[in-house]
Amino acid sequence: MRPRVIIAALKGGAGKTILSLGLVSAWREKGYCIAPFKKGPDFIDAGWLAFAADRPCYNLDPFLMNDAQILRSFLHRSDGVDLSLIEGNRGLYDGLDLDGCCSTAELARLLKTPVLIIVDVSMTTRTIAAVIKGCQVFDPDLNIAGVILNRVANPRQEGLITGAIEKYCGIPVVGAVPKFKENIFPERHMGLVPYQERNRAEKAISWAKKTVRENLQLDQIWKIAHGVEPIVAVSEDIVSESIITANHPSPRIGFIRDRAFWFYYPENLEQLERLGAILVQIDAISDKELPSLDALYIGGGFPETQARALADNKTFRDSLREAIEEGLPVYAECGGFMYLGERLLVDNKSYPMVGALPVEFILQRKPQGHGYTVLEVVGQNPYYPVGELLRGHEFHYSKPVFTKEMNLKFVFKVDRGRGVDGIRDGICKKNLLATYTHVHAAGNPNWAKGLFSAALEHQKTG
Repeated sequence: MRPRVIIAALKGGAGKTILSLGLVSAWREKGYCIAPFKKGPDFIDAGWLAFAADRPCYNLDPFLMNDAQILRSFLHRSDGVDLSLIEGNRGLYDGLDLDGCCSTAELARLLKTPVLIIVDVSMTTRTIAAVIKGCQVFDPDLNIAGVILNRVANPRQEGLITGAIEKYCGIPVVGAVPKFKENIFPERHMGLVPYQERNRAEKAISWAKKTVRENLQLDQIWKIAHGVEPIVAVSEDIVSESIITANHPSPRIGFIRDRAFWFYYPENLEQLERLGAILVQIDAISDKELPSLDALYIGGGFPETQARALADNKTFRDSLREAIEEGLPVYAECGGFMYLGERLLVDNKSYPMVGALPVEFILQRKPQGHGYTVLEVVGQNPYYPVGELLRGHEFHYSKPVFTKEMNLKFVFKVDRGRGVDGIRDGICKKNLLATYTHVHAAGNPNWAKGLFSAALEHQKTG
């Protein structure tokens, strides 16, 4: 049956992540196995959900993945668990066009999942029922199964709103969270501060769990999640076959995961393993040099918060630069792209980086690229065939300034998004490809095959 529920809201910043974390933690405390999912491309919320559930959180994104890919991913990852919780993003019906393409509502319909709406009730009462009624009428096929009131001022307000919703909308209020004076989950430019940077992450999760236990009707929400329709399984299996042959040992593909770099979709690493790779985790802050590898994957993250520590590890930076010059296949996304430049400028301070590319990155106060991307492959490179269209996501505050642009080779044409300059992205140098775009391997299986094949080729010639 796959019990499941989507936590949605009327807008971003309404409390979805905190209450989702609290629900996952509260049910885990009862001994249940909870599978967390995040709608959209977000890494930070997904990281917190994985931390709370003590298991990977998988992104379900209708822009990056087609319906069949979403269904396969969800069915595979929800198998055998007690309940799956999907945290939505932005407002329930917010999408990319007038029809709500890629919205949380669209995902809920695809997965036949009941929706709980979190609504900020600050300085209002009965009007909330009209808002919820509007959501019901807007899409009668959507199963809006309950409402959670947030930032409730007092019992009188809660009673008025609850009565109005139950009278005019015919659905229950399954929780009422009071207005808190402080937020134990501080935010910065890209959302919640990553749990890796939180010295008291366990305390924050405990606070969310306590908030949910005291203010949400856990048994009623559990019942809603179990009253679901079955989902018809798709025929195609998600598991990729290994392409290792008897003549070649498994290639060693490194990936940097530390305080600076940790934006990795679990599927990206899992697909490399399914193809036959041996994954080698690397720490660019503490490791003295790059180990022996056949390829390297550097994901995104926050190199700006660890700029001093990255700069201080000169021996590692030097070994990485030398490996790139010798032809090591390296695929770098966003924060990894920034790390491979000459310098990172943060708050008027300059920090030396790897120096593999003639570019400096300057941190700005406003986003320089934010949203979905569509890239056309227009130049030869080790990972993608010319002519392929890539769908991805970017979110960065850095501005690239080239110190020597004459010999740079850009292999992506930007059809949607910002990339490097609104026109180009994807700098290729020997077997290095660096881009601002994050690619989701569940939506683009060719990404893993491209990196794996490059590793095999390097292994043969190395």
